[in-house]
Amino acid sequence: MANAWVKSTVIAAGQRPTPRSNFMNSAESSASDDRYLAFRHGAFTRYWSARLFASFATQIVSVSVGWQIYDLTRNPFDLGLVGIVQFTPSLLLFLVTGAVADRFGRRLIMGLSIALEAICALALLFLTLQGLGSVLPVLAVLAVFGVARAFLGPASASLIANLVPAEDFANAVAWNSTAWQVATIVGPVAGGLLYGLSAETAYCVAAVLMLAAAVLAFSIPKPPQRTEAERPTLETLFAGFRYIWSEKIVLGAISMDLFAVLLGGAVALLPVYARDVLELGPWGLGLLRSAPGIGALLVAVWLAGHPIRDHAGIIMLFFVGLFGLFTSVFGFSTIPLLSILALAGLGAADMVSVYIRETLIQLWTPDRLRGRVNAVNMVFVGASNELGEFRAGTMAAFIGVVPAVVFGGVGAVAIAGLWAWLFPELRRTRHLNGRG
Repeated sequence: MANAWVKSTVIAAGQRPTPRSNFMNSAESSASDDRYLAFRHGAFTRYWSARLFASFATQIVSVSVGWQIYDLTRNPFDLGLVGIVQFTPSLLLFLVTGAVADRFGRRLIMGLSIALEAICALALLFLTLQGLGSVLPVLAVLAVFGVARAFLGPASASLIANLVPAEDFANAVAWNSTAWQVATIVGPVAGGLLYGLSAETAYCVAAVLMLAAAVLAFSIPKPPQRTEAERPTLETLFAGFRYIWSEKIVLGAISMDLFAVLLGGAVALLPVYARDVLELGPWGLGLLRSAPGIGALLVAVWLAGHPIRDHAGIIMLFFVGLFGLFTSVFGFSTIPLLSILALAGLGAADMVSVYIRETLIQLWTPDRLRGRVNAVNMVFVGASNELGEFRAGTMAAFIGVVPAVVFGGVGAVAIAGLWAWLFPELRRTRHLNGRG
C-alpha cells in the first residue's frame, strides 16, 4: 500500500503450477538459508544504496514542505494539495513513463530522474532564501518533482529484476522495501531536526543526498534488458494495463490496496496532529512520520528470512483490515505514545500487502512489458497515497481532522471485507510459490 510494487506470485488454490513456481521455491529455500542473498550482486548493492539516499532525501523534503506550508497558511486543505500536485504527473504521463522505461536504459532513466529531484530540492532552497509569501511557487516545484517521480517509479521498479537472478528475487524485493522503510524511519526525524535548525539546512541536505543517489544510479553496470523495439502505438502503450486486467488476482490485490489507502491514508494530516492535536513540534512530526516505517521495516526484515508460505490471500485481506483498524486508533488518540504505536502497527500491516503485490508483478511480468506494467502499478500506488492525502485534507477542512481520519480507517476495514467477496480467487489463494 503505502507505500511503495508486485504481481503476487500467488495463484488460486488448486491451479496448476507453472514453471515459474520453481523460481519462488528456490527463492524461499535460499531466503531461509541466507538473508543477504541479494547483496552478493554488486549492481543491486549500488541500486539499493541509491534508493536509500533518494528516499531519505524525499522524506526530508516531505516533512519540510508540509511543516512550511502549514506554518504559512494553517489550512489543512493546502496539505492535501501537496499530495495531488505530485500525483497528477504520474496519472497524466503513465503511458509515456512506462514506454520510456521499456524502450531505453532503466538505469539511465533512474539516474536522470533523481538528478531532477535534486534540482527541485535546490529550487525549494532558493524559494526559502527569497522568503515565501505564497504556496503557489512551492506547488509549482512539487509538480516538477512529481514529473521526476513519474519517470523514476517504473524505471527503478523494473530495473531490480535485471540486477539479480530469479532465484534471489524475492529476497531482493524484501531488502528493496527496507531501503524505503529505513528512509521513512530516519528521514522524517532527520527532516524535523534539520527543519528545526532551518528550512534552508533541510533542503540543502536533501539536495546533496539526491545528487549522491544520482551518481550511484549512473554507476550501476549496464544490465541486460529486453527493450521494446516496435514502434509505439496505442496498443503497445496500453499493454501494461491489459496485462493487469487479465490477471484477476493481481487486479484484486492492486485495487484493494488502492481503495484501502485512498480511504485510510492520513499522512497529510500529521502536521495538524503534531501541532494542534498532540501539541508536538517539528521533531515530534518527524517521530510521527517515522513510526509507520519502523513497523514496516521490522516486518520487511522478518519476511527476508521467513517468506509467506501458506494462506497468502487470507493474510493479505486480514492485514488490510488491520491497517484500517490502526488508522482509526490513531485518529482517536490524543496520547503521543499511543499515536506512535498505532502508526507503527499501521506500517507493519501495510508491509505485508506490499511484499505480496511487489514480488508478483516483477517476477511474473515479461521483461519487455515490465516498465508499462509498473507504470500502471505506480498510478495505483500514487492514487492511493497522494489522492488519499488529498481526500484526508479535503474531508478535514469540512468535517474536522479526527472524523476524517477515523472515517478513512473504518472505510479501509470495509474494503477488506468487500474485496474478500468480490475477488474470491484472492481469498482462496494460498501459496506464493504457485502450489494449491
